Amino acid sequence: MVTDPLLAGAHLTIDLGALQNNYKLLQNKVAPAECAASVKADAYGLGIERVAKALADVGCNRFFVALPAEGLKLREILPKATINVLAGLLPGAEMVYVDHKLDPVLNSIEDIRTWSKYAKDHGPLHAILHVDTGITRLGLLEKEIQELSRNPSLLDNLAIDYIMSHLACGDERGHPLNEQQLEKLYYFRDLLPPILRHTPISFANSAGIFLSNDYHFNMVRPGIALFGGGPIMNEENPMKEVVHLRGKILQVQDVDSEIHVGYGATYQTQDVSRIATVSVGYADGYFRALGNKAECAIKNNKVPVIGRVSMDIITIDVSTIPKEDCVPGGFVDLIGGGVPLDDIAAQAGTIPYEILTSLGNRYYREYLEPAG
Repeated sequence: MVTDPLLAGAHLTIDLGALQNNYKLLQNKVAPAECAASVKADAYGLGIERVAKALADVGCNRFFVALPAEGLKLREILPKATINVLAGLLPGAEMVYVDHKLDPVLNSIEDIRTWSKYAKDHGPLHAILHVDTGITRLGLLEKEIQELSRNPSLLDNLAIDYIMSHLACGDERGHPLNEQQLEKLYYFRDLLPPILRHTPISFANSAGIFLSNDYHFNMVRPGIALFGGGPIMNEENPMKEVVHLRGKILQVQDVDSEIHVGYGATYQTQDVSRIATVSVGYADGYFRALGNKAECAIKNNKVPVIGRVSMDIITIDVSTIPKEDCVPGGFVDLIGGGVPLDDIAAQAGTIPYEILTSLGNRYYREYLEPAG
């Protein structure tokens, strides 16, 4: 992590006030349901320590991480928070969960058996029970739910806080699988042992929150929406911008027409042009796929990325920008500002999640504190 802004090729600003506003918008939208927060992968690349504290300050009490190692780090930050581990129980690590009050998401009958065994001596132990309604990654399948129904003693000494499932296509409003998964969730709930049939339910991720109230149930688990990503494809993004990445201009050159630019000579100027070289590349998480596709912005004026993205450098055509607005040491918006996160993801042929979690460690990072 670069601590001196003069030594960094780009500045990454993370607006904690915008993050908190996004959380409050989501909480208000789903109330009286609980709004948890997914902060896996170092809070989607934005830094779990600052992000988790900011969310806790506006009332978030339950957090989801992918792995127990992430849970341990979060426990140091928030000693009293409820922390759920989405990967379930990693074999051999069970006492880490017990000792640090990490509550697993139980994804299989084997997870249930193992956690129940530990609960005999350390229980009752809390957990979330995950049923797979159609994404086919983690979670109990129908045959396992039937086995659990036949053997409810498997749940002895366990405190199941929620029944959980996960949407496969929630970001596509009209996708038929959304309703099919919802129907299957109700079906699975009725298959569960009677002791679980009135357990609260958690189904909606960021996208599910915006499908309809039918998906809210008792708790939602937003991730990308907290960090400014659009929840539903091809719809207006209601979330505030959290991330702003600005690349530093290294050099500006006036060049003739028919000049090749970058590795592989994939771009050739058509006219006399002015080209700026910017100190960001694929080593910083600015994807190579953005070459000859992406747009940057200077004072909200769009300019194209020309040529290939190199490890440490991109080149942009700034012929339309006043010379005084584009000088060495100046900045270009790469993500945020004049370049929405969702747009840059689309230009890279990917999703905002991958853009955020790929942000490099050579940036100077600045956290904007909430107003007041």
